[in-house]
Amino acid sequence: MKLVLYSGGSEEENRFLNLRALELTHVKSPKLTLIPSSSYDAEDDFKFFVQEFSEFGVQRFMQFCVDTPYTKTLLQEVLKSDLIFLGGGNTFYFLKHLKKAGMFAHFEKFLKRGGVLCGLSAGAIVLTPHVHTASFPHFDRDENPWDMKNLSAMRLVNFEFFPHYKNSKRYDAELLHYSKKSKLPLYACPDGGGIIIDGEQISFSGKSHQFYQGKKLTLSNYLG
Repeated sequence: MKLVLYSGGSEEENRFLNLRALELTHVKSPKLTLIPSSSYDAEDDFKFFVQEFSEFGVQRFMQFCVDTPYTKTLLQEVLKSDLIFLGGGNTFYFLKHLKKAGMFAHFEKFLKRGGVLCGLSAGAIVLTPHVHTASFPHFDRDENPWDMKNLSAMRLVNFEFFPHYKNSKRYDAELLHYSKKSKLPLYACPDGGGIIIDGEQISFSGKSHQFYQGKKLTLSNYLG
């Protein structure tokens, strides 16, 4: 299984993760598909996506929105991609429509045949067991106007992911409190940072931190 979880940030900040994601495809001319969290502003997201990866010589791109009607033929083409990138946005909205479209089963098959699945912020959170980390802290969280109760996600990893982390007492207080109740370790990454999974190997980009059972651990061994 090949996954890349991005926190967020600029094109320059994510350069290392982008390069590593492309390397994981083991394809000279990979085909990339962006699945934005929402069709709203999707064209702008796609333009940025193309700009970001064109720098590495990528020429084949697709965009696929799960919150608008699509054909079976289009979905089949998407699943032939070498790399699928789940965009950022409102985590709850994205989760709702990914589930409605039955995409989790498709992603699992995609991964089994060797595809690379990437996610940025909300797109990374949905790869984890559930999306609880989108619900806090109270001063920086996603809204859930749909009052979604079932927050289970893809369960591709056995940890939680917290993007856009800022190393401050304010954030730490919330994360430490939450970690006392969670049975899973939580990895918090700053913008430009993230997590790379290649089979059984897991590595970190950027100065990341683990929160588990009320304790904070700074990860000293990281790439990028």
